[in-house]
Amino acid sequence: MFQQWRRSLPDTIEVCPVQLPGRGHRLSEPRFSSIGPLVAALAEEMGDYLEKPSAFFGHSMGALVAFELARLLRRNRKRQPVHLFVSGCDAPQWNQITPIYDLPEAELMEELRLMNGTPQEVLDHAELMELMLPIIRDDLSVCQTYEYSPEPPLSCDITAFGGLQDPGVSEAAVNAWREQTTGSFAMKMIEGDHFFIHNAVPQVLRMISTRSQTALSARRG
Repeated sequence: MFQQWRRSLPDTIEVCPVQLPGRGHRLSEPRFSSIGPLVAALAEEMGDYLEKPSAFFGHSMGALVAFELARLLRRNRKRQPVHLFVSGCDAPQWNQITPIYDLPEAELMEELRLMNGTPQEVLDHAELMELMLPIIRDDLSVCQTYEYSPEPPLSCDITAFGGLQDPGVSEAAVNAWREQTTGSFAMKMIEGDHFFIHNAVPQVLRMISTRSQTALSARRG
């Protein structure tokens, strides 16, 4: 997905995707199953990148990771991203997720079918799912064991995206992200389910381009 972003965003925006352990060329590395250690490791590995003016984007689990990374930077480095973009995720203070990460395999497979994020041919491929299920369980655990700790709102602007037909993330839950910033807030609800983002790239990138450059200009001004 992010390869397309690189081609579609202005040259003034550098896209720096994050690949977590347990995926791609990091498949053999130990995975994370809770958000605290994940965010701490991410902040350490990103290093000098975080000293530059940055905007964070995260979808679903990635939204929580981006949010907690922004708060960690504020605590440890006294800085924040210029903009936080969150997508397909309840505002963290809502925490209304019903855990499914520890369901028996058959029940978890059915939940994955309902989420509509895994192609049917993958779900039907027994050997591939044997490889994928532990990764999926750990990702779900990161989200579903998350415990929100109240802190003052961020000062960076926040833009929140949601799917109009997402059965797990309501418009009210997306709108509740406005409580996490003292800056400006924008919400965009888009046709589609939890994985609406795959079919809404132009809409999402327009807002990312416009609002991140606006935030950067305000910072320089």
